[in-house]
Amino acid sequence: MSNCLIAQSGGPTTVINASLSGAIATALESTDIEIIYGAINGIQGVLNENLINLTSIFLNNKDYLETLKTTPSMFLGSCRYRLSHYQENEDEYIRIFDLLQKLDIRYFFYIGGNDSMDTVLKLYEYAQLKNIDINIIGIPKTIDNDLYGTDHTPGFGSAAKYVATTMLEIAHDAYIYDVESVTIVEIMGRNAGWLTAASALSRNEYNPSPDLIYLPEVTFSISTFLDDVRTVLKNKKNVIIAVSEGIRSANENYIAASEALATDTFGHARLKGTAKTLGHIIERTLKCKVRSIELNVLQRSAMHIASLTDINEAFSIGEQAVKYALDGISGEMMTIIRYQNDPYEHKIFHSDIKEIANREKQIPREWINDKGNDITQELVDYIRPLIIGEPSIGYKNGVPIYIDIRHLINGFGN
Repeated sequence: MSNCLIAQSGGPTTVINASLSGAIATALESTDIEIIYGAINGIQGVLNENLINLTSIFLNNKDYLETLKTTPSMFLGSCRYRLSHYQENEDEYIRIFDLLQKLDIRYFFYIGGNDSMDTVLKLYEYAQLKNIDINIIGIPKTIDNDLYGTDHTPGFGSAAKYVATTMLEIAHDAYIYDVESVTIVEIMGRNAGWLTAASALSRNEYNPSPDLIYLPEVTFSISTFLDDVRTVLKNKKNVIIAVSEGIRSANENYIAASEALATDTFGHARLKGTAKTLGHIIERTLKCKVRSIELNVLQRSAMHIASLTDINEAFSIGEQAVKYALDGISGEMMTIIRYQNDPYEHKIFHSDIKEIANREKQIPREWINDKGNDITQELVDYIRPLIIGEPSIGYKNGVPIYIDIRHLINGFGN
């Protein structure tokens, strides 16, 4: 028997712990795996040898494992650490693989998004170069749904459900006043507008909003935007708009980049203020009441409005990752293949990490209307199956019961 190691990385999602739960549950059942280790704070936890024994925590506590499945965010903590290429800094790789070999780690699972898959690729290529016998698999997650090579990513469905629900509730709030107003809701999405597009699912037989939707996939024009708002105001007093944080002008400048912005360790601009920027423009030009709302991190870890479909898929993708690794699969990311929307049918498979890492999946232009201010029915039909169903969550003293994360709060192992 040998051991396995699991780590989580990047931004949190509502269901990333469901993938962890699925992987742990399957590894506990395996006769080929003795100890399941968890790295605290992603690949940095591996570099710092900050590990916990997941077998001892969950082996005889199935209820605790079930609670993990319906706990948002990341039980193992996270990091946004860019692993250098081994030709630039081989010392990091020596430290990582020395630890893996010392602990007899035969299977390594990294749960994360785009940048995390870059880490998976680098570790796999180094293991191949040095002929190290370890199976490395990426388990996808991201609310942005921009991972290449998979129909969609675990985490997106629940975030989309949160966005759709929140937009409907914002509409109920806005329509009570007989005053000309514009409400702008900013939703996460640097270069891909999948999550902002989910706002369209709030529309129903009485609610036509959001009236306008702007995505990063289409060039944004301030003058056209103002014309669009004027047009809607001719027919209704309360205009509700959904905008991606990453919308850009023709010269590729972010609308939110009205002030100098820092970048993260992967070189991505730290965006903020898109809704406020547009709100100020409307106030100056149209002279009407404006409210700017930034959903920000609220859409990332909202288990109280999670999608049961999303939770179940995330759990299954963790299960299958372990099964594939035990079968000798390595250098792959778990993927979802969709067969049809209604009834929704899919299959969990895997794809070559070399074809996925450092690539980004955007919304096809044909799924956005010609004017670039709304989405088509095809995109609605794509998203809707992913938000279906609600989990059963326990409550205590009026708030949800989630898994204990004192090991993160107190810096366990540091």
